[in-house]
Amino acid sequence: MLRWRLISSAVIISILIVLLCLDVQQNLGRPGIWISLIGFVVVILGTGELLHLLSSQDLRPLSLVVYVGSVGVYAAACVPVYWRDYPADCPIGHLGWPFLGLAFGVGVAFVGEMWRFRSAGGVIVNVACSIFVMAYVGLLLSFLVPLRAFQGNHVGMAALLSVFVIVKVSDTGAYTVGRLIGRHKMAPILSPGKTIEGAVGALVTACLCSVLYFQFLVPVLVDSPQATAIWASGLYGLIVGLVGMIGDLAESLIKRDCGQKDSSAWMPGLGGVLDVTDSVLAAAPAAYICWAAGLVRG
Repeated sequence: MLRWRLISSAVIISILIVLLCLDVQQNLGRPGIWISLIGFVVVILGTGELLHLLSSQDLRPLSLVVYVGSVGVYAAACVPVYWRDYPADCPIGHLGWPFLGLAFGVGVAFVGEMWRFRSAGGVIVNVACSIFVMAYVGLLLSFLVPLRAFQGNHVGMAALLSVFVIVKVSDTGAYTVGRLIGRHKMAPILSPGKTIEGAVGALVTACLCSVLYFQFLVPVLVDSPQATAIWASGLYGLIVGLVGMIGDLAESLIKRDCGQKDSSAWMPGLGGVLDVTDSVLAAAPAAYICWAAGLVRG
């Protein structure tokens, strides 16, 4: 299991590094044009995994409708990326597009249910499930797009990387501390492997990682970085780490409710796309708010 986990992780990291380098150096003046491609893959695979989980509870929204809606939400978020010379004064801005996409998805969900309606019962549940998948996968992931484009090429990359680095280092901290000194179960029914000690270790690690990231790595990524106070970078790490932890537990809640251990098994040793990205999905909106509010700077 460990061997497959390491192999799967190495493949994913290698692909990400290539796309990140291309996105900084060969983006044709459109930050996010390369890295957004992997987002479409995540949306499609994540949507399929959620539909599979829902089907285990005999919840069966129209698959085509859900795929169209989820991809539509994320594609809408990418409009400013692919639109050459996107107008700075556009009233929709960067954050309005994914919500327009979600509104489109809601309409598609209702039209789909109208098309297959035969008798009363189940329509509201199917529409609710469709919108849930679109929002959980498409909308949450879409926050990474404006984060990547935040204040230009290099600052945006620093903002995007901060989410992944802090969340994954926090996960490592939780695992290490939990294995070494974990004694008290945090959620024994929901996630038996998680401990209170591990959760504390995750938050402390996230704060330390964030401070080091803004003190040492951001100056490498950004030519003339604006200094971020140590307390602010620590608070940012705490927020991202905490919300990421909630995201991890949220996905565990979905899987337990559906009686599944993993969202899928297509990545040996790691599970499915949602198992890998659950923390990032939840942390993305929180990170964007922190950057937009000026808590941290690049």
